[in-house]
Amino acid sequence: MGIFQRMKEDMDVVFDQDPAARTYFEIFLTYSGLHAIWLHRVAHAFYNRRLFFLARAISQISRFLTGIEIHPGAKIGRRLFIDHGMGVVIGETCEIANNVTIYQGVTLGGTGKEKGKRHPTVKDNALISTGAKVLGDITIGENAKIGGGSVVLKDVPANSTVVGIPGKVVIQDGVRVKDLEHHKLPDPVADRIEQMQQEIDTLQAEIEKLKKGSHFQHVD
Repeated sequence: MGIFQRMKEDMDVVFDQDPAARTYFEIFLTYSGLHAIWLHRVAHAFYNRRLFFLARAISQISRFLTGIEIHPGAKIGRRLFIDHGMGVVIGETCEIANNVTIYQGVTLGGTGKEKGKRHPTVKDNALISTGAKVLGDITIGENAKIGGGSVVLKDVPANSTVVGIPGKVVIQDGVRVKDLEHHKLPDPVADRIEQMQQEIDTLQAEIEKLKKGSHFQHVD
């Protein structure tokens, strides 16, 4: 596929995904997600030729212009749609397949200073919602959906929906794994506070017992 055909395909994806899109001219000039993808292809070409400085320079220019940071080493397939992409970060060893949708604030990042493959692999037709963090060398399966604000640290099966911190599967192959109640999403901070309160209550009870024992000894 030629360069201009590929660019037209990218713009057709915007028409399919965004009802606010009106004309090719508007999309060409105003969609930052599209600009970030196009600049990434240039940076990636330099990266593959081991011209790393030029590749990084182009990626930083793209970041400045679009608010989207894509490492030039990332491998991106066809028809990626980045919607309202401000704050999107895609790491060096990420692999993104075809027909993937990513919303603003998404991070496809690593978990530390490990070497080699350290960023996620995202399979065909996956959707990653606003603010989600997908971290480490994990795989997001085909047709998977990551809920907004989720933190995903483990592989996500195909045809499933994940929400929460840490991310948990709530729907798989169209079957609800558990009832999804948005006001009861996993909250490790609240769980830890509750555990600490229970420990405090136990300690207070022990102190009261000791006080009573000390009082009886004093009376004797």
